[in-house]
Order: sequence, then C-alpha cells, then structure tokens
Amino acid sequence: MTEAADPTGPPALREMRWWDIEPVLELEKELFPEDAWSRGMFWSDLAHARGPEATRRYLVAVETRSDGERIVGYAGLAAAGDLADVQTIAVAPGHWGTGLGGRLLTELLRAATAFECAEVMLECRIDNVRAQKLYERFGFEAIGFRRGYYQPGNVDALVMRLTDPSTSVPTPVQGTQETENNG
Repeated sequence: MTEAADPTGPPALREMRWWDIEPVLELEKELFPEDAWSRGMFWSDLAHARGPEATRRYLVAVETRSDGERIVGYAGLAAAGDLADVQTIAVAPGHWGTGLGGRLLTELLRAATAFECAEVMLECRIDNVRAQKLYERFGFEAIGFRRGYYQPGNVDALVMRLTDPSTSVPTPVQGTQETENNG
C-alpha cells in the first residue's frame, strides 16, 4: 500500500545512483507490474550517466520522512546526437497530482538542452491519458503509434515528439493529475 506524501515539503530531486536501483525497482514493479524494467536495464543506463562521455540523465525524487528517505519518483533520458528519448518517468500514486511528474520532466528537458538535443521523443501507453496530458502541457505532439509496443498485453504506444526542448519548459501546474510513462 502506498502512503500519502509527508507534509514536510516536496520531494528533493537528485541524480540516481546505483544504490537507488533496488528501491526504484520496487516502485517500478508496483506501477508497471506487467512491463517493469529489469535490474540490468537500470544498471546499463546508469553506466552511461556519468563522466565526460555521459549520454544519459537519471533522477530520483526523494521524500524525507521521520523513518528515513523514500524514493517516490524517478525519471531517465537518453541522448544520441541531436535527439533525446525519455526512457521512463514514474511517480508513486501518493504523489500523483502534486506536480512531481512535471518537475521530473522539466529536469529531463533541461538535460536534453545540456546535451544539445534539438528534439525529444517518447513512447506512452495509448491508454495512459493522464500522462499524455502532462506531455502535451510541455509541448509534446503525437506523431504516430507503435503497435503492440507494451508487452504482455499487446498495448499500443503513442509516439510523441517535442521540438526545441530549451523553449518548452513551462512552470508545472500544482494539483494537476498525472501519471507517467514507462517506455
């Protein structure tokens, strides 16, 4: 069962590190039980997230509670040339509607700008309307479908694109309902 957010303030965003993989996997399995990423997928992407040749940016949202820290969200971006791809965004249900998904996406778009990417792409489950609304608020536009992209279940993905991420970072709207993509 997911607990409600602690009233001590919004979760802090920081770089995801290897020791975050286990708690991220727990949240991943809770949110995406049928198509959760594996431990190896996270390890592989984190291996490309540090140093001068980095091509990835991964973040976690950490809530400080009386019993310690808890990861309540995470996000990742991969860059290649002038194209970036949102790999994943996830927010614990107790934090939906708080603007946390928008904060994570904002940081990914800042990373895409730092990587000098002209476009950002993502895939979103066709049935995840709340996530689509979040992405549209940031200027993403639907450009196509990937049939049967999410397995099992053979669920289609909506492919979305954002041109010029450097000019597409709005101030996230507080209280907006949002769920995020895992793609």
